Amino acid sequence: MRLGSGRPKALVPLGGKAIVQHALQRVLGCPEVDEVIVVVPAGHAAEFTELVLSPPPAHVVLHVVDGGDQRSDSVARGLAALGDRVDLVLVHDAARALTPSSVFARVIALLRAGHEAVVPVMPVTDTIKQVGPVRSDGLADVVRTIDRTSLRAVQTPQGFRRPVLERAHEAAIGAVTDDAALVEQHGESVTTVPGDVRAMKITTPHDLAAASQWLGEGAR
Repeated sequence: MRLGSGRPKALVPLGGKAIVQHALQRVLGCPEVDEVIVVVPAGHAAEFTELVLSPPPAHVVLHVVDGGDQRSDSVARGLAALGDRVDLVLVHDAARALTPSSVFARVIALLRAGHEAVVPVMPVTDTIKQVGPVRSDGLADVVRTIDRTSLRAVQTPQGFRRPVLERAHEAAIGAVTDDAALVEQHGESVTTVPGDVRAMKITTPHDLAAASQWLGEGAR
């Protein structure tokens, strides 16, 4: 069961604050970040503005803009809202609200070292099976077991040199689940950097409970 709160996921409470506030706190904990665009579901800009601009951050330019119908549309609108001087862009999912600031710093460091695109990853620990078509009885047979040694689970923030990401969005073909896939489509290389277990994605009530536990352990 996904978070069925009747409101955008980023506004769901977690430890006394909205999920988006936890995410923003960790983004702003990275001193290299100097501009933040919060892309929100259409019609909810006022709610988000009250949360993320109260009080306004002292060292960061921060804007709230409406997103689009698809994820890629929302990222494109965020890109369009960036100031002209921004040359390195991080795309982050607020649902990964507890991503430590150190992960942002690692991604930025590799971009500044000359890499075009950087994503944080974690090793895949489960055995992965490829299955065939789902039959009429709702079941499917295993086709093969995939060697997991070269597999990685991707997290955010995903970092890009701005021209690379803009070109990738302009030339996008079909729907993809992350911006790194768009960059790959465009023929650019994507470098990985170690992620963090706390960068888990909050999607279900179980995830929300796990995130609450992380917060409690951090407080202690």
